[in-house]
Amino acid sequence: MEKTIQLNTGHEMPRLGLGLYKTAVGNELSSAFRSAVTMGYRLFDTASSYKNEDGLGGAIASCPVPREELFITTKIWNNAQRIGSIESAFSRSLDRLGLEYVDLYLIHWPVPGCYLDTWMALEDIFRSGRARAIGVSNFDEYQLDEILEHGSIVPAVNQIEYHPLFVQDGIRRFCQQNGIVVQAAAPLARGAYLEKDVLAAIAEKYNRSPAQVGLRWILQKGCCVIPKSVRDDRLLENSQIFDFELDENEMTAIEALNENYRSSSIPEDLLK
Repeated sequence: MEKTIQLNTGHEMPRLGLGLYKTAVGNELSSAFRSAVTMGYRLFDTASSYKNEDGLGGAIASCPVPREELFITTKIWNNAQRIGSIESAFSRSLDRLGLEYVDLYLIHWPVPGCYLDTWMALEDIFRSGRARAIGVSNFDEYQLDEILEHGSIVPAVNQIEYHPLFVQDGIRRFCQQNGIVVQAAAPLARGAYLEKDVLAAIAEKYNRSPAQVGLRWILQKGCCVIPKSVRDDRLLENSQIFDFELDENEMTAIEALNENYRSSSIPEDLLK
């Protein structure tokens, strides 16, 4: 399996990245970034709501790897959508990151009554060249259909929670049929499936960890993964998922673990 996937923009995106949710600015982020780069990670996923874009920007500035070899993703938060402040929110993210462009800019959540206008603003940002690709996060089929109907650019990525306990295959298939790459957020479900007997048995067969088996299962579903960790041993373990392959029976057995379990929470302002 190739370590990158081609987006509908023609650009290549790494299939593996490092999620930076709840990674603290300072030594925690800079140390994790340095270790990840050394281990071959090139995609780093942040968001304005993570409050660590500036920390990532500092890490990038001191990184020996050329900027063009890195793939940086960030996202626009809900309040900026509600007040229609898309351009200024994006500019602030760029400033915090210290970059002239990001590789991928996402709508973090589909705010009702706002996300279509937000998408139109993202299209302008894409045309300006300051985002090499644009996409969405946490969108369902209906919301994507609206963008496909009213927008002029097909989202490059839909980042959703996807793992053996939350097999969202309806939206996965829809995206893949429409040229939208699915990127699995929370692919380890915050550890919720790592004690499952099925994964343990498969992991033993391949001399791997349950986490590696879970991530590999997601890759073989045609998705990308952005597991989060700040520990060197876990960073290395999560990266070693390209040199073995699960068979059809193992894929089916893992899929049978599905219980529609969501490990990440929906923002409170979307539940009102």
